Amino acid sequence: MSEESSGKPPAPDLPKYLREPLEKQSPERLETVATYAQELAEWKRQERQDELERRRAEEEVDEEQLAELEDQEVSTDPTDYDDVPASGAYITVKTTKQTDQKEYRYYYWQWREGDSWKNEYIAPVNPQE
Repeated sequence: MSEESSGKPPAPDLPKYLREPLEKQSPERLETVATYAQELAEWKRQERQDELERRRAEEEVDEEQLAELEDQEVSTDPTDYDDVPASGAYITVKTTKQTDQKEYRYYYWQWREGDSWKNEYIAPVNPQE
């Protein structure tokens, strides 16, 4: 008798080491696991959002730096860039190389995409260098 004809729900795309132990649990235990999994997922989403906000507060350029970019005629509108999302992206300064004599600093768009961070180059901090 197949799972479909028995009324058993189709198995989700989970690793066997997670799926098989769940199939052996009582309905009550499964409800407890489901509640915990939902609460854990919500907590993880909130942790990700808190990390995004913390990182943004630490790294986002200030109004003076945005004005400097505009003085250089560099757009600070994310919609002017092909790969930058219209919301959630912010401008940051990254140091790509540092020697005893010089720091190589550049403006980048930065945003979160899933579990990773994405960046897109904008312009050098000091264009005359």
